[in-house]
Amino acid sequence: MANKLPDHLLIDFYKQMLLSRRLEERVGQLYAQQKFSGFCHLYIGQEAVAVGCLNAIRKGQDYVISGYRDHVMPIILGMEPGAMVAELLGKVTGCVRGKGGSMHMFSKKERFLGGHGIVGGQVPLATGVGWKIKYKKEDLVVLCYLGDAAINQGQFHEALNMAAIWDLPCIFIIENNLYGMGTAISRTASIKNLADRAKAYNMRQAVVDGRNVINTYNQMSEIIEETRKTSKPILIECMTYRFRGHSVSDPGHYRTKDEVEMERARDCLVILGEELLSRGALKEDDIEKIEEQIAEQVEAAVNFAEESEEPPLHELYDHVLVAE
Repeated sequence: MANKLPDHLLIDFYKQMLLSRRLEERVGQLYAQQKFSGFCHLYIGQEAVAVGCLNAIRKGQDYVISGYRDHVMPIILGMEPGAMVAELLGKVTGCVRGKGGSMHMFSKKERFLGGHGIVGGQVPLATGVGWKIKYKKEDLVVLCYLGDAAINQGQFHEALNMAAIWDLPCIFIIENNLYGMGTAISRTASIKNLADRAKAYNMRQAVVDGRNVINTYNQMSEIIEETRKTSKPILIECMTYRFRGHSVSDPGHYRTKDEVEMERARDCLVILGEELLSRGALKEDDIEKIEEQIAEQVEAAVNFAEESEEPPLHELYDHVLVAE
């Protein structure tokens, strides 16, 4: 905790993290109720990574791109929660008019360039965005989120090599939640510290405590400004943990109950909540009130989505091909 952040900022972080958590829990319920189907990857447990990183950028100016665990990020960037839930339910009021679904959230306004369903598929796209920034001499950066298992994909290596050769302002963030689908990353990666892959490209690297939003924000603020100034890429490994399975269909039997309980003691929400209580920035009653406010916000988002209309049939073939 290099910089002592003001209480009001940490309270805002707590609200963002709690909203993200409760939204994802509600999304899991909607899936169980068969309100939507297909793939669905929840972000529960990893909220400090998104909140810490995305509050350190220039929202609406810098670019963000991610994989398929993508529900939370556009909300933190400013999207209305109802637009995210409506997208899941395939409604016309969704952020992509119900056509993107769980894995393909997108927002031009927030400069969120999507979740992407292909493992590692977003990494070369981020490198392309970095090239655009440099070509137009813009004072911007692009954040690219990827899962730990994506580092073994060929396009990851090709894209990082290009970013390093061309000195592009790309910030590649590995969210290391310790498992790629149902296999421990320790069984699939040849190195212990995933950020060490940067050495092959003569690229900067960093490891971030992604369970502590204060540490994440402080460290990422420095990294982002250095990247903006030098226009050189960096590979970051954010250490985190997901409490649910890889997707909603994954029971997670490959993990022991003791492991999950140990990680729950290091829950990012618990860490920040205890910090706020110890500072006197919040009292137990305040946290209960925030919980009530968030619950109302989540239910309003769900009601908005359920009451929204489905896209008209004539839109079925719209946005499929680009006319020259």
